[in-house]
Amino acid sequence: MIFPDEYKYVGVTKALPAGTEELIYFLTDYLIEERENPETGSEYAVCRVRKSGDGLLRKVEALEPISSGEEVVKYGRELNIKDRALLVETAAKLCTGKVNTVIFTGVDRHVTFVHEPDPSDILEIEILDVAPPEPSWLSQVVRRLEASGIFGDLQVRFTENVIDLRRFEGERTVFPCSASGLEGKCLDSDTLTEDGHLLVGCEISKTLFEMRFPELEYSFINICPFKSEIVVPSKPFITRCCRSEKSGLVNISGFEGAVVHWGASEYQVSEAIRMLVTRFRNKDSSLQNQ
Repeated sequence: MIFPDEYKYVGVTKALPAGTEELIYFLTDYLIEERENPETGSEYAVCRVRKSGDGLLRKVEALEPISSGEEVVKYGRELNIKDRALLVETAAKLCTGKVNTVIFTGVDRHVTFVHEPDPSDILEIEILDVAPPEPSWLSQVVRRLEASGIFGDLQVRFTENVIDLRRFEGERTVFPCSASGLEGKCLDSDTLTEDGHLLVGCEISKTLFEMRFPELEYSFINICPFKSEIVVPSKPFITRCCRSEKSGLVNISGFEGAVVHWGASEYQVSEAIRMLVTRFRNKDSSLQNQ
């Protein structure tokens, strides 16, 4: 797949340079030529530019064809061309038959292209969380950030792996906090006097239970992603923990992930995802270079 890192590396012209003595803007690594065909309308050619020299204008050494004619189509609507995952997925749908390259125009009128789009290059990140609320708190935050376009340059997509704690509701079930709205008893508001309760929470909940009711026997379901058997990642992930000291980049069950505190801000969630993507891309690059 060829997808320029920034649209500033893509130039548009009505006629490609005729020889190697012509000059070109120093940032231009790719050129899109738009030409009129009397029978079919606009046609396009895309090439890579090899250049030499210093300064704002540099000498064209060679033009390497990438695609042209029936191989190239221009997408008919303006898109946010900073959303790399969107462009890759859109291009993949259009690249059928002879077409292998799609040109996109942004809402700011800048232009870029995707050649031989490969959706497998999009990093899928799992939102690992518990509910209620519904949607889960972390899902709400990540989806709001995603809609804002803040992750557009990362070439990522998000999926949910949210464990619904309502399946454990019952008269003898104890949850950590009454704010959850779950049906059962809660550590912060109820007093227990009998054995046989089921505690659904984390290590902190377990410690609090045993401090409040040291004489009671109970069973325990751990929902902490570090130790849980039900809240388990299946791919690179973002999750949350009530212990702030555990925030940061982690590896759980063999998967790279990022952990934020339960009270993390949108900014902190965004930063955690960016750090995770950077680690994953760097690790993937190192493996490819071995």
